[in-house]
Amino acid sequence: MAMTTNTNTAATTGTTTTGATTTGAVTPAGPGGDAGGRTGRIDFAKAAPKVFRALVGFDAAAREGLDPALVELIQIRASHLNHCAYCLHMHTNDARKAGESEDRLHMVAVWREARHFFTPKEQAALALTEAVTRVADAGVPDDVYAEAAAHFDDAELGHVLALILTINTWNRVALSTAKRAGTDERR
Repeated sequence: MAMTTNTNTAATTGTTTTGATTTGAVTPAGPGGDAGGRTGRIDFAKAAPKVFRALVGFDAAAREGLDPALVELIQIRASHLNHCAYCLHMHTNDARKAGESEDRLHMVAVWREARHFFTPKEQAALALTEAVTRVADAGVPDDVYAEAAAHFDDAELGHVLALILTINTWNRVALSTAKRAGTDERR
């Protein structure tokens, strides 16, 4: 999810917030509102521009040399697991634009039951994506890592891991700043 700007719009009032400055009344972001009496959420790119640019650079470096279809599958699966509608919407649209089939997009969330839609290499990447995304549950099992290592050389595997790390970070940025699905700000 390489974001460039973040303008949060309160759905009920049509009011926008940019950074910490608010114009008009804004509905508190997120399911429980904001702690501390603040309304809206920060514009991450504006609030921490150096960090944002570093993350964009990390994301770009992670993608280098990887098949664009594989990149989107990894980002879609991590976004499913993290319940990040903003990134899921963005990356399914990106995958469609790149020629990905609707059948495969619908099967990403249940890829283990629909293995015939995915190559063994893609399956290994999806399994690794799940393990790294859910690392707190059981670490990254040796068999999952070994399967990925069997399909990717060391450099590719490093890039796959970096991509999984970046999408998990982007998911957390989008969720914590209450990004809304359908508002892809890269355009």
